[in-house]
Amino acid sequence: MAEREWFDTDYYKVLGVSSSATEKEITRAYRKLAKAHHPDTTKGSEERFKEISVAYDVLGDAAKRKEYDEVRRLGPAASGFGQGPQGGGGNFQSGDFGDLGDLFGGLFGGQRRARAQRGVDIEAALHLAFRDAVVGVTTAVAVPSNEKCRTCQGRGAAAGGFHNCETCGGRGTINDDQGPFAMSSMCPTCHGRGIRITKACTSCHGSGREPSSRKVNVRIPAGVVDGQRIRLKGKGSPGANGGPAGDLFVDVHVAVDPRFGRRGRHLTTTVTVGVTAALLGTDVAVPTLDDAVTLKVPAGTQPGTTMRVRGRGTPADGKHPEGDLLVTINVTLPKKLTKDQRLMIEKLAASLGEDHAS
Repeated sequence: MAEREWFDTDYYKVLGVSSSATEKEITRAYRKLAKAHHPDTTKGSEERFKEISVAYDVLGDAAKRKEYDEVRRLGPAASGFGQGPQGGGGNFQSGDFGDLGDLFGGLFGGQRRARAQRGVDIEAALHLAFRDAVVGVTTAVAVPSNEKCRTCQGRGAAAGGFHNCETCGGRGTINDDQGPFAMSSMCPTCHGRGIRITKACTSCHGSGREPSSRKVNVRIPAGVVDGQRIRLKGKGSPGANGGPAGDLFVDVHVAVDPRFGRRGRHLTTTVTVGVTAALLGTDVAVPTLDDAVTLKVPAGTQPGTTMRVRGRGTPADGKHPEGDLLVTINVTLPKKLTKDQRLMIEKLAASLGEDHAS
């Protein structure tokens, strides 16, 4: 149901976007502003946050945005009930306004229902060990939240430090009679609380809430990479007046493991063998995420050769096969030779038909 403020409030201006902004641009602007002005933050403003949420509730919904644009386009004509073409007696019926007749349904003699508001999105950082990122893990992430102040029970006032709002008489809303209409809106004096605070609660400083945190279980899929963002729908801040909760965005940070690198779903590592081992062949122990395995290095293996250990990379899931461990062979050469060693190498070179400079 459209609100009367639609006629007077430019929601595009509230979000800092143009009237031709795309859905993504509107969402991006809302998230940025909601994060900056959320009451839980140090510089947050409850009033500004409500204003931003109201604007996004309309512009973020394609159907509501269409109705809002139509109401704004018609301007004063949209509220001209009871006025004829020459300003005389009303000849208009609700059908004269097309779909706009529905915008005012339910306002006769009743109180306007509070608008459902979507909860704000929340961001959280999660630091993972290298192994947990590769094989996947279920863990808990601490999410900033708030709860009703235990000192003032959410009232925001110290004991005896409040009285009923003189503007609304403690109801939190004020009536605005427009002929056959009886509309109500949030009291501008007490902002819907119904009370005026004369002495703020020292625990929450008048906000009625105190910071807390809650744990949210997160299933990290196998193969997550550093910098990846995981979205948990509906795990953000709760909505107001029956609105849906926001989303939780988890930014993943993966620790470095000096033994391994990553290439897609494969792990990479390097083992070093001596020159004679490379020439004659050898068995070498190779580290994996679990126990070390023995890798057979064939005779004549060249430096930089990559060998594969099957199934020792990222585990398979429903979409991807399991990864492997890719082992690069590094061959070390002696920096100095004794006289006898040099003679043996020279004989080897001669037997292989290789030329060498003295």
